[in-house]
Amino acid sequence: MHKRHAEEVYLTHWRRTGPDGFHIRARRPGAHAFYRVGRAFDPLLLCEIVRQTFPLLCHAAYDVPRGHQLIWEHFGYRVDDAAYAGVDRGPDVTMDVHCFDISYRGTRPAALSLRAQVRWGDVPVATAETRFTVQSAAVYRRLRGGYAETGAAMARAVPVPAPDPHALAGRARPQDLVLAPADDDSRQLRVDTTHPVYFDHPVDHVPGMILLEAVHQAVGGADVSALDCAFHRYVELDAPCTIIAASTEENREEQRTLITAAQGDTTRFSADVTSRAVLVREATGRAVR
Repeated sequence: MHKRHAEEVYLTHWRRTGPDGFHIRARRPGAHAFYRVGRAFDPLLLCEIVRQTFPLLCHAAYDVPRGHQLIWEHFGYRVDDAAYAGVDRGPDVTMDVHCFDISYRGTRPAALSLRAQVRWGDVPVATAETRFTVQSAAVYRRLRGGYAETGAAMARAVPVPAPDPHALAGRARPQDLVLAPADDDSRQLRVDTTHPVYFDHPVDHVPGMILLEAVHQAVGGADVSALDCAFHRYVELDAPCTIIAASTEENREEQRTLITAAQGDTTRFSADVTSRAVLVREATGRAVR
């Protein structure tokens, strides 16, 4: 699962249901310092559970050697109303997964798309779809050039700016906030390489999961009903990353926001997110729905 700490691995069992079909079981943690659990639905936990299917299926079902790199191209999900009903449906999560548009290099996948139908307990709560490419360690080193060495890349990480103390981001602890105020209407991405969840193990670039969390926090921790994002280029650790969020549509029930992550003049990541409930702030500063 490309995780160093066993407690951060949530998949428990898988079986093949067809040539490119799979049934996968997972367990939500009973308690967690970062993810919202119990009755709460945390969209980033959904993303992480789905993300862990990539290395599982590549290595176990498609014989991709360990050490190969899986490189995200795009990711999206749709969340059903039942997910946000405030009901504790227990720890069990199941996924029916179908892999498609598989391109091969020899006998092994070079790229594939994956669609997952997700159930929490016995209730459908989400669908997710993604595409990623697969590169050998040697090819990846050539692609990354001077950024390929993880220790050196992490040592060059920019200092972590202070978070916005008034941020409405859906996280209880300041160290979990990934956005910091900037000089204008934008935000700066906070990349804390010591964070035990964002950086479970050393990497040579900003993890995609931090970018997904930045999207969730950029809409104030609101209930996200849909997300579509594209990973254009790696976000590097040695330069500030600017996050810009622009609301494009809004009504009483939903808000649509376009979010970009840029370094220099280059857009590295973009997302189109629809949030169900918008958090507002009372005069006291208390967040309410």
